[in-house]
Amino acid sequence: MDNGAVYNQTTELQREPQSKPCACACACTLHRLTPQRLLLKAAQALLSLLAFILEEIVESCILCGGLYFFEFISFSATFLSILILTVYCTSAYEKVEKDKLIKLDFWVTTVVGVLFFVASIVFAATSDKSSVETVAIVFGFFASIGFLADGIHFFMENRKVKENKVENTGNTQNTPENQPLNN
Repeated sequence: MDNGAVYNQTTELQREPQSKPCACACACTLHRLTPQRLLLKAAQALLSLLAFILEEIVESCILCGGLYFFEFISFSATFLSILILTVYCTSAYEKVEKDKLIKLDFWVTTVVGVLFFVASIVFAATSDKSSVETVAIVFGFFASIGFLADGIHFFMENRKVKENKVENTGNTQNTPENQPLNN
């Protein structure tokens, strides 16, 4: 008499069907950003990259301090904007704290926008007025406007959210939850 079939189900290790690793681990999703913010983030990355590339094409300079400052800021802006966009659009978003990411995004975007604007002004003041330098400066100003517009847009959204929270709380002093227990 073979009772192996009866005991196999309870004594042998049941193997689950091998699940394939999720192909979406590195998939890009664009749903975490509003269309306006996604467009601004993409424009920031593209414009700062173009400003950096054009600055690298400059063949000679007399006063190179402005050029080097613009180079550093444009590269940093490109790197940081691509990094933040990557975090928002990949599975890395689930691995970070949302509040800290949002706060970091706001401060990085705003500070980079201000520094990019200053770097564009300095580069414009110290450039040799060649056509490549002029186009790089124009893209620098466009990129700084993109960063600053994103910072302002983000600030206005958060301000609306905070105003809505204040309006919703209203006068809650007389609600039963706020009354002493021993009345």
